[in-house]
Amino acid sequence: MPKDANWAYDLEITLVEGEGICAADHEIGETWTWKGNTEQLDFGKGMCVHALNSMLPKLIAMRYGARLPWLKADADTATHLCPDVTSPHVFRIRRTRAA
Repeated sequence: MPKDANWAYDLEITLVEGEGICAADHEIGETWTWKGNTEQLDFGKGMCVHALNSMLPKLIAMRYGARLPWLKADADTATHLCPDVTSPHVFRIRRTRAA
């Protein structure tokens, strides 16, 4: 696999909705970026390990161009619900080709 800017998608993860108090103190609008040209997961700032663990399969699939059949309106944007059922928070995952 070539190590150039086009081998994987960049991912932008944004917390877009939330009820209750986030156990990791994340706030609505907080954003994390995973660059597609690296095998290193480095968001530059912390992310809740429980939210990350639950969304990792979706992140990997989207990063490498998977077409998720339930994403009918926009194949490059998905949502993901945090696993905390007492304080549900929703993340938006958006992929873009590296510039």
